[in-house]
Amino acid sequence: MKSRLTVVLAASATLALLPSIANAQRQAPPTPEQRIDRLEKQIQQVQRQVFPKGRPADTAGFADDPAATQSSVVGLDQRLDAIERQVADLVRQSEENGNRLRNLETGIGQLKSDQDQRITALEQRMSDAAAAPPVQAPAVTTEPPAMSPKSKPPTSKPPTVKPSTPKKSTAASEPPLTTTGTVPATDAGEEAYTAGFRLWEDGQYDQAIQSLKAFTSAYPNHRRVSYANNLIGRALLDKGDARDAATALLANYRSNPGGERAQDSLFYLGQALMKLGQPGQACKAYAELEAIYGAKVRPDLKKLEADAKAQAQCS
Repeated sequence: MKSRLTVVLAASATLALLPSIANAQRQAPPTPEQRIDRLEKQIQQVQRQVFPKGRPADTAGFADDPAATQSSVVGLDQRLDAIERQVADLVRQSEENGNRLRNLETGIGQLKSDQDQRITALEQRMSDAAAAPPVQAPAVTTEPPAMSPKSKPPTSKPPTVKPSTPKKSTAASEPPLTTTGTVPATDAGEEAYTAGFRLWEDGQYDQAIQSLKAFTSAYPNHRRVSYANNLIGRALLDKGDARDAATALLANYRSNPGGERAQDSLFYLGQALMKLGQPGQACKAYAELEAIYGAKVRPDLKKLEADAKAQAQCS
């Protein structure tokens, strides 16, 4: 009887354990979140043992504070605003510098274009002057009436060239005529040039220019042509027409560089360029005067050239 009771109790206990075993076998494995929670609890237990007096540093555990505070966010916003303002200032300055550079390039291009146009116009006027038909000399003032072989010579003495004191002009006076004594009555060209010279000397520049142009047209091969063309440029310069003076003086130098007044024309070309506000071009004219004529430059002109180069600040 006792053995049967033992068997029945054992069977009952076995039946009671069977559901628990089955439930244990059917239980799902823990999720990753559960595993992480369990690990955090274990770490906190370890931290309490290692740091009994307080919490460890944030890097050694888990901080409850947020990653960014309000003050740090405000500070970052202010720094970003300052950076944006600096970038905007840099962009503005870059645009202003670019605008200034464009204006400078435009101005330089305009200056170059104006200079080219002025040079082209100067060359065109020189070409037109060279190609213009000769003007007939007025018979009233420039050339005396020819004497017939049968006519009697005048009882009065031939005209003489009186030595005159050089007049003051804008730069320096024209060197006096080299003719001394009596002018030959048969040299009408010399008398025509002398008439233009006297008009210039008296300050009658327009009449002098007209008379000298008539002389060069009537006597293109006369030795005074270089004198006359140079004096035309001088008269234009004296009356304040520096641009036409530069054209006339440059034409006289280029058309006859071996003429007796070619070097004078080159010097007074520099004077005309100074009147036009072009000291750099004037220095080039003075440099060409020295390069072409060198020791042949007259002493009086050499002295004037030294003063002119100092005035133009030539290097």
